Amino acid sequence: MPSYLSPGVFIEEQDTGARPIEAVGTSTAGFVGTAPIADAGKGEAIPVDNWGAFYRLFVGDKAKPNNALANAVQGFFANGGSRCYIANIADGDPVSTGLDALNLIDEIAIIAAPGRTDQQSYGALLDAAESMKDRVAILDGPPTVDDIEQLQRAGMVDAPEKGSKQRPGLRPRMSDKGYGAFYFPWLRVADAIDPKAIVSAPPSGHMAGLWAQTDSTRGVHKAPANLPIRGAIGLTKIVSRAEHDGLNKYGVNVIRFFSREGIRVWGARTLAGEDSNWKYLNVRRLFAMIEESIAISTRWVIFEPNDTPLWNDLKRDIGNFLRVIHSQGALAGDRPEQAFFVKCDRETNPPEIVDLGQVVVVVGIAPVKPAEFLIIRIGQSAAGTTVETA
Repeated sequence: MPSYLSPGVFIEEQDTGARPIEAVGTSTAGFVGTAPIADAGKGEAIPVDNWGAFYRLFVGDKAKPNNALANAVQGFFANGGSRCYIANIADGDPVSTGLDALNLIDEIAIIAAPGRTDQQSYGALLDAAESMKDRVAILDGPPTVDDIEQLQRAGMVDAPEKGSKQRPGLRPRMSDKGYGAFYFPWLRVADAIDPKAIVSAPPSGHMAGLWAQTDSTRGVHKAPANLPIRGAIGLTKIVSRAEHDGLNKYGVNVIRFFSREGIRVWGARTLAGEDSNWKYLNVRRLFAMIEESIAISTRWVIFEPNDTPLWNDLKRDIGNFLRVIHSQGALAGDRPEQAFFVKCDRETNPPEIVDLGQVVVVVGIAPVKPAEFLIIRIGQSAAGTTVETA
């Protein structure tokens, strides 16, 4: 407290206003792969803001065509991406080598290793996303399959029994909290290095661009699906509706060709189980954004007096943030009180919790979920045809 030694008027400024919580970005991607210039940015995560910058840093004039990383980065920018980081690793090095560099960048919210379809790479990407909790991995399926049922099974560690006709599974392992999304098949595109050549490209770069595009135009709560893919002129496999029926519940996001709409992303699920609260991609990414935004913007709380004024400030700031999220259509419910609650009081912070130096805030959120199935029931009556939608 200041000391006052003589009579007078003294003005003191006090910071008593709300501390707004700012939503973190969700559209920055991190790619691990082998660039045409083998030693470019080795061991670092290099930021790139456009295709031209990537070309100058990682491609050069003597590059060979059909580079998975180059095709993915071009697809990212072509489909709405605006910023990504590149972790250039040697051909044959494990994906984890590049992920270590990407893990140092808080800005990254999407990670992928374009063209890496082995179980070791899948596991490394999912492990990184699950441990960081602020990013979601995009996993490329195989370019094509002979038996579509192979995508229903996770990869086998052990070889099938001798004489067995069962082929090993090609799907990644499950991610209980939904930190991974799996796409199939690959795209046919004009090569990024030699545009005259039509090549097969892994979809992860294009998908990351569509995620970024959806985030900027609709918000992270919108499922990044039912969208055209810029630059895609074909697919390595045409998946029928009957084949798709057997894949959706396993978290395989199929890229489909429709005679009228063209090539579309026709799935928005994670690798969480069918009965999981985290099976929808937009729900997983929305929660990741909300959690990180609150965590970053409430650092001022550390070492503040742990009592009612602090608890009220936390309820106010978090509540104001969630009201904004609700007004953007990201939370279910007509009114804010139907969409979320924030509780921070003596019930959540009894004396034994305060004595441990902890302050506990309980937040409940009702996210919106995508309309994955449109059901139209049509029947006839004596007066004519009636239509009921559900």
